[in-house]
Amino acid sequence: MTADTARHDLTPPRSARGGGWRGRLVVLIAIVVFALSLRTAVTSIAPLLTRISEEVGFGSSIIGVIGMLPTLMFGAAGVLAPALGRRFGIEQVTLVAVILTGVGIASRSLVHDVWPFLALSCLALFGMGIGNILIPPLVKRYFSDRIALLSTVYITFVQLGTAIPAAVAVPVADAAGWRASLAMWALVPLAALLPWVWVVRERLRTVRTEATLPDDARPASETAVRLPLWRVPMAWGLTLMFGMTSLMTYSIFTWLPSILSDAGGSESLGGAMVALFSAVGFAGTLVAPVLCTKFANPFPFALLFAASWLIGFAGLLWVPLSVTWLWVILIGVGPTTFPMALTLINLRTRTSAGSAALSGFGQGIGYLLACAGPILFGVLHDTTDSWALPFAFLTATVGVMLAGAWVICRPRFLEDQLSSPAVRQSLPNATPR
Repeated sequence: MTADTARHDLTPPRSARGGGWRGRLVVLIAIVVFALSLRTAVTSIAPLLTRISEEVGFGSSIIGVIGMLPTLMFGAAGVLAPALGRRFGIEQVTLVAVILTGVGIASRSLVHDVWPFLALSCLALFGMGIGNILIPPLVKRYFSDRIALLSTVYITFVQLGTAIPAAVAVPVADAAGWRASLAMWALVPLAALLPWVWVVRERLRTVRTEATLPDDARPASETAVRLPLWRVPMAWGLTLMFGMTSLMTYSIFTWLPSILSDAGGSESLGGAMVALFSAVGFAGTLVAPVLCTKFANPFPFALLFAASWLIGFAGLLWVPLSVTWLWVILIGVGPTTFPMALTLINLRTRTSAGSAALSGFGQGIGYLLACAGPILFGVLHDTTDSWALPFAFLTATVGVMLAGAWVICRPRFLEDQLSSPAVRQSLPNATPR
């Protein structure tokens, strides 16, 4: 790959470039609407697990499994999505993910047995997981000139889709039943379907047009490169930063209502605090991309967010019903390392191929590591009949997260760290901005 052809990988495809933002508006709509659905199947169910378990018929062990499923399916999607994107195109695979998400969310609200409920939840979560992996390289492909802005926009919509379902789950279930409360979120991927069909159509048209060009005028492939990321420390740094943040976040999503209920709090308090925990992430969403782009090494901010986690854990353990809102706000600030990690995926790569590879590796393995969180948290509680050991476990994960953040926050490019001479020689020379 020459420097001239490499530059094609840093600019949007022709179908997206025409007229500047005008040519990319539908792509933007497609991304943000799908981003809105990337957590709805998770947070819409957490406040309702008790009443769902009573009707469908499952106990605390299945509640732990339900808490584990998001990270498991997101991890599986992380392993498979980059290869599927290389084989079929990231736009096409994302369109399929939109369909899977909508079908899974709608269908699971109709079943009456636990195993179909779990299977259809997995279907929805796998579609959402593909979106997690492929949206960052789509941002890199179509908006490489506005990475900080677009990262802020799409992560904000992810946070909206995290907070709103948790906030309205109990009121809607009280008014119309838990099935309606879960099923209504299928409308979001349904709304994303039409713009994604347009994006795929335009992408295929661009590929066909470029196939007719002479070889020296044809843009370089953005998705065909395989990168040996397991050999690169910064890839593992992202994995630990992302994975441990996810482990703590999904543990809190799953068990916060139970922690408060065990202390004497109500179901509505649990739902409200899950919503507050999610809503605090909006501030982090707005701040994290700016921190990552304005500061060459944003690691000191990771230290600040880690301290927020630790203080919040202490409050929930020792005085959970005293200024509960303060402890929840503090633990809500902690996951700001999540949008930091998503932003660093694009800031630490040169190309959309590198972004897709790093996104799949970091999120895939990171989410698989995070699977242990909700289940182990519950097992430790059941074993000790106390929340002390579970919170000690989360405290240890804060340290692991910081170790990963220290590595990935250092200003380097992924492609420059690869040990393969063939890969390194195919990439342009540059330094991080």
